[in-house]
Amino acid sequence: MKYIWRLILLLAIPVIGECQMNYYLLIGTYTKGKSEGLYVYKMNTETGDVVAISKATAANPSYLDVSPDEKFVYAVNEDANDKGSVSVFAFDKSNGALKYIDKQTSGGDHPCYVAVNKTGKWVAVANYTGGSFSTLPIMANGTLGTPTTIQHTGSSINKERQEKPHVHSTVFSPDDKYIFVPDLGIDKVMIYSFNAGSGKPEPAKQPFVKATEGYGPRHFTFHPNGKLAYLVEEMGGAVAAYKYKDGKLTFIQHISAYPADFTGKKWSADIHISPDGKFLYASNRTPANTIAIFSIDSKSGKLKALGYESTKGDVPRNFTIDPTGNFLLVANQETDNIVIFKRNKETGLLTDTGKRIEAGNPVCLKWVGEK
Repeated sequence: MKYIWRLILLLAIPVIGECQMNYYLLIGTYTKGKSEGLYVYKMNTETGDVVAISKATAANPSYLDVSPDEKFVYAVNEDANDKGSVSVFAFDKSNGALKYIDKQTSGGDHPCYVAVNKTGKWVAVANYTGGSFSTLPIMANGTLGTPTTIQHTGSSINKERQEKPHVHSTVFSPDDKYIFVPDLGIDKVMIYSFNAGSGKPEPAKQPFVKATEGYGPRHFTFHPNGKLAYLVEEMGGAVAAYKYKDGKLTFIQHISAYPADFTGKKWSADIHISPDGKFLYASNRTPANTIAIFSIDSKSGKLKALGYESTKGDVPRNFTIDPTGNFLLVANQETDNIVIFKRNKETGLLTDTGKRIEAGNPVCLKWVGEK
């Protein structure tokens, strides 16, 4: 009998693996050109093949996040003149269909980032030109309640880009007790304690960390081990590394996301870590149009530059690594395409597969598991 059960388990393993092979890829866009809103594709993470599934109309859904149960998609509507908002879509994992169900004000102009907390009961949204961020309660049916908005103040040394606050992202800590809010306009990562009951952010004991003046904090990510965090700085084209514990960041390194001999404009955008925690990637927009590749020292958390891969397109905004770690996909905003790279899990380096997804002004890429 023991051997029969072993045989059953061995036969089941390929089936289980096959079930986990396909993922939905959700694409957020700007709708100033060819795009109509959000798009859904299905990707085979063994082959890199993709197929179009569905779409949903929305105004400038430039950044997305998905509820923990993967039943709802939250998309900013990056508009101004008090029209900044967050739209809610129900997502059907059985067929990949999106259905619009709600919209709520974001509390400020040009919302550019949205994140759902670990409990799935709160959304945090960054208002770029509004210089603020908001937390919104999520109702039982996925809709959103009234926002609580925190307004930043201040400026920094670049009078054209940093004349006032420009909140660029809102990132929940791994334990859900804090929100980290990089502000490009004031060169700070603001830190707020977060009560998952009330949803009201309060300044943390360490209320902020200061970035290099004029470098413009943009996106922020935690290492899978929860003990390290990394910040990409848009204007300075660099990555700052920190140790993390209980809402506090301790600086450990500052490293360029560009080669030493690069002389053009620096314009970095996004940052992600491989699922195994061994490699970090950062995107650099025009004129470089590259993905910077770093190894992560497992003991110190420090980064070492490994290379710079062309994105095969213009203005790479966000990018993503698929849940299996096999592929890295880059959204080239101005060339209306998403380029699919194969990842070498041992070296971290990228190889162009030749596969493309044609999408108007793609910006944000998110994953949902197939049912």
